[in-house]
Amino acid sequence: MTKPARHSKDDYYEFFEITTRWMDNDIYGHVNNVVYYSYFDSIVNAFLIKRGELDIHQGATIGLMVQSQCNYHASIAFPDKISGAFRVNRLGNTSVEYGVAIFAENQALACAQGSLTHVFVDRKTQQPEPISGKLREALTSALVKP
Repeated sequence: MTKPARHSKDDYYEFFEITTRWMDNDIYGHVNNVVYYSYFDSIVNAFLIKRGELDIHQGATIGLMVQSQCNYHASIAFPDKISGAFRVNRLGNTSVEYGVAIFAENQALACAQGSLTHVFVDRKTQQPEPISGKLREALTSALVKP
């Protein structure tokens, strides 16, 4: 299995500052692999709330995670200053694949990068719903250009 090339900051649309915490470190002295998924989830939801005006508490439509993956390139540890990067890899009618990455302060290449896929559904029926309005506009604006 070939590991993908490390992404650079130029590969991403928007950045969010993340504060590493003491509890993020594992016994080996670096941020544990599972914590990256928490960072990724925060990056995606920060974008959806800020740019897509997604109402996570009362909105009729919610995003359900159906796929995720991560490639690790370099370690980070508390108290490193890091930023999370966001872009949209693919945008469908009811689903979206996000590209996400973690960058250490003053580093041009990603420490970790991955993807997450949401399917948007009706909150009550859990049936897929088309992505529309401000949310579609925001996702389209962050779409990777071929």
